[in-house]
Amino acid sequence: MRRLERVSAEKAGAVLRFLLPLLLLMAAMLLLASPAMAQQGTGMSAVTVTTNADGSQEYSLTLQVLALMTALSFLPAIVIMMTSFTRIIIVLSILRQAMGLQQSPNNQVLIGISLFLSFFIMSPVLDRVNNDALQPYLAEEISSKEALARAELPVRDFMLAQTRVKDLDTFLDIADIQVDSEAEVPLRVLIPAFVTSELKTAFQIGFMLFLPFLVIDLVVASILMAMGMMMLSPMLISLPFKLMLFVLVDGWNLIMGTLANSFGLGAG
Repeated sequence: MRRLERVSAEKAGAVLRFLLPLLLLMAAMLLLASPAMAQQGTGMSAVTVTTNADGSQEYSLTLQVLALMTALSFLPAIVIMMTSFTRIIIVLSILRQAMGLQQSPNNQVLIGISLFLSFFIMSPVLDRVNNDALQPYLAEEISSKEALARAELPVRDFMLAQTRVKDLDTFLDIADIQVDSEAEVPLRVLIPAFVTSELKTAFQIGFMLFLPFLVIDLVVASILMAMGMMMLSPMLISLPFKLMLFVLVDGWNLIMGTLANSFGLGAG
């Protein structure tokens, strides 16, 4: 029994160590999503107590807490659209479609793979946010406003590195904003430009993945037509060959490595 308790404790500790950087990213995203929360000082009071003339007390929530609760509703969109998640989930979805698999891997598995691969890719950004912004703020060495500015820099650098100049210029023109350097680009312009670039990159990778499976489908369809087997579905016959090809070339290793390297992790 003690051994089981010790093993369970070790597993729980490993899970906590694994999820901590993800929680740090969420905290940073909340800071980016709620500029109204940034204020001078070291913290914010959740409840304000007012004493009336008759001795009774009234309790009210502060505007900062209201802004925090509002930001929580935007947290999923922030985590998805400001990280590598968008590119990964689109590529994996296109891969499943190219192989002719409708429900395998299912959506939960694809989302889980995309989430943890995004966590792996965003680890350098998480480390910078933790070291430069979150830890000094928790140690009360900097104010929340300065922590917000420091947390924004790693995320901004990541998005700028993945954003095409053409997409950035398009949204700058739409917003009628003139900037002298990339550091002056506001987040309201950078985020849609980043998402647009991610969509284009994801479809480019997906197109390259689709080609070999399309060739197999064409070859199988041509053979079946030549044999006069018109009523037999080419997709049904080509599926085992596509699975065999994907396994023989170690497809999952190639896909994961390509996606990680597409964000520059393999450089240097």
